[in-house]
Formats: sequence, C-alpha cells, structure tokens
Amino acid sequence: FQVFVFDVGKETWKSYDWSKITTVAAFGKYDPELMCYAHSKGSRIVLKGDVPLKEIVDPAKRAAWISQQLDLAKKQYMDGINIDIEQEVNETSPEYYALTELVRETTDAFHREIAGSQVTFDVAWSPACIDKRCYNYTGIADACDFLFVMSYDEQSQIWTDCIAKANAPYLQTLVGYEEYIAMGIDPKKLVMGVPWYGYDYACQNLSTDHVCSLPKVPFRGAPCSDAAGSQVPYATIMKQVNSSLSGVLWDELQKAPFYEYKDSVGQFHQVWFDDPRSISLKAAYVKSRGLRGIGMWNGNSLDYSREAVAEHQTQAMWQALTP
Repeated sequence: FQVFVFDVGKETWKSYDWSKITTVAAFGKYDPELMCYAHSKGSRIVLKGDVPLKEIVDPAKRAAWISQQLDLAKKQYMDGINIDIEQEVNETSPEYYALTELVRETTDAFHREIAGSQVTFDVAWSPACIDKRCYNYTGIADACDFLFVMSYDEQSQIWTDCIAKANAPYLQTLVGYEEYIAMGIDPKKLVMGVPWYGYDYACQNLSTDHVCSLPKVPFRGAPCSDAAGSQVPYATIMKQVNSSLSGVLWDELQKAPFYEYKDSVGQFHQVWFDDPRSISLKAAYVKSRGLRGIGMWNGNSLDYSREAVAEHQTQAMWQALTP
C-alpha cells in the first residue's frame, strides 16, 4: 500500500509520520539529509520531472531530457521520478503521442538503470479533459508504475453557478476514479491524492444559507474557477477557524468542512478545506476499491510545532490517510 508524500522543502519532513510513508516526491531543492533519512526509514525518494511539451515532440530531445534526469537521479541517490506535466494537450496533437512516449521511455530507462526504481505520472482528478489536459490516460498508465491522481483543485473549471464549493467534493472525487477504471485502468495503477490545503474565497455576496458568490475568473475555457480564491495550508486554517464567525460547518452533500469569517475591511469570506473526517471517507474508498494507495499535496502543510493542540491535529491528518 502506497503512501505518497509530496515535499516542497523546509525542515518539516523531520516531523512526518515515517511509519506510513512509502515514497517522497522531493519538489523542494535537493536535501541530502532528507534523502538519507528517507532511505533509513525504508522509503523511496523520487525526483520531480517537468518539461515543456513542445520540447519532447522530437525523439532526440526526449532522449536527451531522459538521460539528464537519469544522471541527476543517480548523482542524488534518487529512486525514480514523478512526472508532473500539467500542460494543455489536444487529443490529435503531436504532444499527445509524445507525452505517452516520454513516459514509456522514461520508465524503461529508469527501470533498466536504477534497480527497483519507480516512475509515476500526475493526472487530474478525472480523465474528462480537465483544464484541457486531454492525455492518453490508458497509454500513460500502461507505460509507468502508477498514476498519482490529483483529487483536488476540482473547481479549476466552474461551469455551473459561480459559487464557492469544496476543493475535493466526495462524490465528484469518486466519479473521477470510476471514470479512470471504466477506461480499463487497473485500480492498482491509481494512487489517490488528497489536499492538505483549502481555498479562501472572498464572497461578493454571502447568503444566510451559506452561498458565497464569486467574481468570474475564467480558466482554460471555463467562465469561473478556483483562482477566485487563494490556497491556504491546513496549518493556517486550523489557526483561523476558532476565531471565525461560524466555526467549522459541514456540507453533507459534498462531505466537506468549511467556515466563514469577516476580514478587517468587513468583507465576508468562505473557506473550504479537507480535514480528517472528509479525508477518512475518501481513504475508505481507496481501501474498498483496491486502489494502489493514497498521498497528499503536500506534506509541509501541517503545523509541526510541539504545541499540544497542533500536535493532535497533525497526528489526526496523518492517521486519516490509513484509517
């Protein structure tokens, strides 16, 4: 069972629950101490792989990129690579085919050169061309060890009413997995990514029944998006929620917590996030559906101070991954 942790740097990794972690994707600057520590705990540590798609249409440039990544992985004692390319791709474009080839060739090269290495690829919460990312999902899943499904930012394209909603609503999240599985992708090739952050939305209007209307911020074809809000780490949310107007509220339909507050200039805000309760529900699906595992963006988002309340909250978030 995979517990796949994205780490964006800083020192907080020292306080992670290492009894759970199987893979760390090192997205911060290279930290040899983290690499050694992960290995001492029997966890893999993998590189971040990102490249402009225009540059990989040419097979020679693709090969050069792969060999560069391999050299870096060997030099830094890494155990593989997590490919994180979140660019627009059209189904009939040269990039569509090149991306699948890139994943296949990277996997072949890493498996050949670094024994026991792991190559993974990050995909949106659903295969339905989210944010115009129309990839060859089945081909990519076949070509690598597994897909990390980013089940968050699910309001990156809002086609219905322009209102604040959950970052990772329960049923919508599950529909995404059922769509991947219906394409013929083995559940064992899917790791569920959950958010350890939420969105703070400034409401144009906040109704008594908690409807927060948003300004229209278009994104990749959609009239509204979560770009109308700002991302907030769980640590910040936990500090703010007690002094909020509402305290923690629960939306039963989306199975997600939220709260409301008024800022210093008198504007109402609504904050949507995930907590141990909402994450446990998704983790239960991971187990029952036989997915490969679970992970989060990102491990650094919690409050790792030694303060009793923070310690309890942080422990509960790690625990929720594997209830």
